[in-house]
Amino acid sequence: MCLGEGRQLVALDRVGQDALGLVGQPLELSLRDLRAMPARTQITRHDCVEGWSCIGKWTGVPLMALLDKAGLKPSARYIVFYCADDLGETGDDSGRYYESVGLQDAFHPQTILAYEMNGAALPIPHGAPLRLRLERQLGYKMAKYIMHIELVESFANIEGGNGGYWEDQGYQWYAGI
Repeated sequence: MCLGEGRQLVALDRVGQDALGLVGQPLELSLRDLRAMPARTQITRHDCVEGWSCIGKWTGVPLMALLDKAGLKPSARYIVFYCADDLGETGDDSGRYYESVGLQDAFHPQTILAYEMNGAALPIPHGAPLRLRLERQLGYKMAKYIMHIELVESFANIEGGNGGYWEDQGYQWYAGI
């Protein structure tokens, strides 16, 4: 799924969300908006839980810039990424793919929302229009096809309550390398 340049892409705690939207200033940003923000380019290795790895050049907005712009409320502890993936295709009809990270990783300088890979627009198989690059953790933590970001105090009441699709299937929440 690829959204047009002018359409809403990422809603950071949309206006009207319940108390789970733990930001001072809700944001709605298009891909054009994100591309207009200061970017970071990094060449990093992607490590998969299945044992393979590869190296890529990623460009995107540092997640900390969006979080700073939105202003976290003191009770915010986790960032949850809701994705366009339809879990019905993976055998789970409970909703959409999601993933979460803690604030320490969210504010790491290498944590970006990538919209380019190897000097070109991010291809759909690699998460277009936007994917998380979380270089200190295994690949399953790097959500693709991001549509909505929410700051929460707890993820216990989101889907299976373990902080992500793969975590709900038994994977560890923190997948540090």
